[in-house]
Amino acid sequence: MKLYYAPGACSLAPHIALLEAGLPFSTERVDLRAQPHTTESGTDYKSVNPKGYVPTLVLDNGEVLTEAAVVLQYIADRAPEKRLAPDRNTNDRYRVQEWLNFISTELHKGFAPFWKPDVPQEQKDAAWERLSQRLEWLEQQFNGKDYLMGQFGIADCYLFTILRWTDVFKLSLDSWPALKAYRSRVAARPSVQQALKDEQIA
Repeated sequence: MKLYYAPGACSLAPHIALLEAGLPFSTERVDLRAQPHTTESGTDYKSVNPKGYVPTLVLDNGEVLTEAAVVLQYIADRAPEKRLAPDRNTNDRYRVQEWLNFISTELHKGFAPFWKPDVPQEQKDAAWERLSQRLEWLEQQFNGKDYLMGQFGIADCYLFTILRWTDVFKLSLDSWPALKAYRSRVAARPSVQQALKDEQIA
């Protein structure tokens, strides 16, 4: 398998998951600032993924998977013994899908204004206020547990990746000590350390 990624983008989540799963894979960096977007080998990235954003996972049979939540579940299902996601057709599997959708729609997309330098500051302030409401709720979900589903899994790969962006955009998590502790806990995992090193963002 090959993972196309941009350093620190949401593609960091499947990068961590692949390392946790112990699956063989390669990576190729994508320059999302270039027009058109290009890979490190000089390929027009839209020839790989016409959507033009990461992550993209090219399977061994040549099929292409996109969208972080889907790629994460695919990785988990390739290494069921690692328990990165609950078994399919169980209530817990729907719970992890619930988490993936919440992270994708309420947190990941909530950061969109911060990635665009031409967005006015007042719009970014409003976006942070909305995100803060979600983080306030999320803070309460760590009462008595270390990870979203009790043990580390794909939803944690995704949430950690998004929470890192508060540092990128100089936004404080000080109001949410459980989230700060959670982010530090995940950051200490060997797979996370390796992924950050691989993407040269450690």
